[in-house]
Amino acid sequence: MNNVHTIFPARKNLHGSFSRDYESILQIHSGESVRFQTLDAGWGLEPLVSLAEKRKKFEPREMPRDQGHALCGPVYIHEALPGKTLEIRINDIVPGKWGWSTAGGYPHSVNEGLGLAGGEEFLLSWGLDSTHMTGKSQFGHEVPLKPFMGIMGMPPNEEGIHSTTPPRFCGGNIDCKELVSGTTLYLPISVEGALFSVGDGHGVQGDGEVGVSALECPMERVDLTFIVRDDLKLKMPSAETQTEWISFGFHEGLDEAMIIALDGMLDIMQSEYGLKRKEALTLASLGVDMRITQVVNGVKGVHAMLNKKFIKR
Repeated sequence: MNNVHTIFPARKNLHGSFSRDYESILQIHSGESVRFQTLDAGWGLEPLVSLAEKRKKFEPREMPRDQGHALCGPVYIHEALPGKTLEIRINDIVPGKWGWSTAGGYPHSVNEGLGLAGGEEFLLSWGLDSTHMTGKSQFGHEVPLKPFMGIMGMPPNEEGIHSTTPPRFCGGNIDCKELVSGTTLYLPISVEGALFSVGDGHGVQGDGEVGVSALECPMERVDLTFIVRDDLKLKMPSAETQTEWISFGFHEGLDEAMIIALDGMLDIMQSEYGLKRKEALTLASLGVDMRITQVVNGVKGVHAMLNKKFIKR
């Protein structure tokens, strides 16, 4: 039987950074599932309806431990060891009743490049309907929801406290809109026990996350199953949906991130279809889509996608 555990955003279950030294809040075995309830990225306890007034946020917070996105975890998985792979099956994601998104104003390379730095941010405050999967703003904009978690990952095997902002080889702020319910994410395990954390719920986001925020929201339920794989060796994260293979690349330079993602896709194509390297690259040019995951987290993200039925042998 698959044991299911539940984690709520209580003080002992929250942190805003990654560290291999953080004590786990739950210990499980490979094959077990955890249902998380998460705060929004900004630790909010109520909707953000005005940028001029402070809203109620989770307290107390300990700095610098809690300076980043609000994460639930870490979860220790007994069979997890460095060099193995953590398979994360995303079973279900249900957003809360509200969310927010902002753009412009504050100093950021995107805002500066568009000439929109300075002055006030623009705020959209959203009411969310998880039954019909729609969001409606205070101005009447209505958008379809496609909820996913911006951050799923583990700490690097390095001393100190590490920011939640950049994505890493062991996961983190990946911000990929494809990581919805029904998708499986694969992450290289960096530390004993994995010490997995999740947070930064997004109601919907476009590739790129070009306004710097997505539709940021708390999540009522994030149901994940964890399986430790010793038969799958990865250098970077990858994922799969029912129809697509996905590989990721992260780097300060977009060109370099693209090469890393493409390299991972060629690995998948060789493994799944028995192709030689140059043969895989030739076919990749015909069927692999290179997408900009996000450009706003310092380290940029690219993901490569290949339809599983594109190549027939």
